[in-house]
Amino acid sequence: MGTQMVFKRYEIKYRMTCRQQTAILRAMEAHMQADEYGISSIRNIYYDTPDFRLIRTSMEKPVYKEKLRLRGYGARSGADEVFLELKKKYRDVVYKRRIAMPYQQVCEALSGIRPLPDSQIGREIGYAMAYYRTLRPAVFLSYDRIAYFERGGGDFRVTFDRNIRFRQEELTLDSDAHGTPLLRADEVLMELKTDGAIPLWMVRALSAQGVSKTSFSKYGTAYQIITQQSKGVATYVTVPIATDRKEFFIYGK
Repeated sequence: MGTQMVFKRYEIKYRMTCRQQTAILRAMEAHMQADEYGISSIRNIYYDTPDFRLIRTSMEKPVYKEKLRLRGYGARSGADEVFLELKKKYRDVVYKRRIAMPYQQVCEALSGIRPLPDSQIGREIGYAMAYYRTLRPAVFLSYDRIAYFERGGGDFRVTFDRNIRFRQEELTLDSDAHGTPLLRADEVLMELKTDGAIPLWMVRALSAQGVSKTSFSKYGTAYQIITQQSKGVATYVTVPIATDRKEFFIYGK
């Protein structure tokens, strides 16, 4: 089976403690199976304008928004395959379209040295680059992910991301995955990905753990920290751990 290049689905996020994750994983055992690759180190470079137009627009929660990013699984260099992705969201539905290219070639295409592939997706990405005109590497963002798929071949998918971190320097996929953390050490971000309804067994598991969906953008959270740090002030982040309490932590100046 070939690598999927076009996605249309709902993506629902939940921020939880590792204890809550353990309980959710127990509830998943009869319904889900882990991805054959196990834990993956995902590295992204988000492209934006010098004034961060794309992420600023996204955080205003418009009906339509989009992001352009370069993604690699593990450290990537030279002829290693990477994905150039245009991710759009319209009325809560996520549309992701991507092309696979060798890392060196996609860097050259993004720099204008070579053209993007002459395909429908290549033209869509090219249009976005021309429309925003001043896109450049803005933020490196990485995390460790383990994915689960529905037994029996259903479309329902669950992912858990830990060690989410970002930086504004070393904006390449061939460097170490270090940076400023976006979650506490005992936290994990779960995403439910589906083109239909959430299974009732998962709804019950989430309710039993007091876990509610959250609006959490990795790139958006990184941008908030960048903005606060540029003002020379400390950055406080509200961390919803459970339905009946909140905790706070500080990144520092």
